[in-house]
Amino acid sequence: MLGAMTRTDDMPSAWDERTQLTTFLDYARDTARAKCEGLSAEDARKAPLPGSPLMTPSGLVNHLRWVEYYWFRVVFLGEEDEGPWTDEDPDREMRIAVDLPLAQVLDEYAEHAERHRKLVAEQDLDAKAQRATRDGRHVDLRWILLHLIEETARHNGHLDILRELIDGRTGV
Repeated sequence: MLGAMTRTDDMPSAWDERTQLTTFLDYARDTARAKCEGLSAEDARKAPLPGSPLMTPSGLVNHLRWVEYYWFRVVFLGEEDEGPWTDEDPDREMRIAVDLPLAQVLDEYAEHAERHRKLVAEQDLDAKAQRATRDGRHVDLRWILLHLIEETARHNGHLDILRELIDGRTGV
């Protein structure tokens, strides 16, 4: 078994709500990237779970990138949805990731995170999303941050499983 992946520090620099939320989201993002450290191009494309052919390390990171895009740009800001998904292929962001170099997927995820970090810094946590969710509610930025923390942390668990199945590495 190979060594454990390094954990990033998740302790907030301040105790206000915004700092705590953004620190935990950054921690979850950093963890997703750390779980991909040292993966070969071939391993980044592997889907070792027989019932989940789209669940690859590169596919999960690309999914996280596009999930943030959707919640921040499309729902919160009300921009046109230019995501890779379609009605016929709702998980296309996971499918196309296997054709991209892992470094590109990770770089694009980091670039989007930086853009979204600036967006969050400029908005009030109580600011309402421009677009309604499926049930007709306009969530606030606080809810979006909490949702993204949950989504990223959940997929980090999937990345833990994939890494252990692919090459034996485990998280801390």
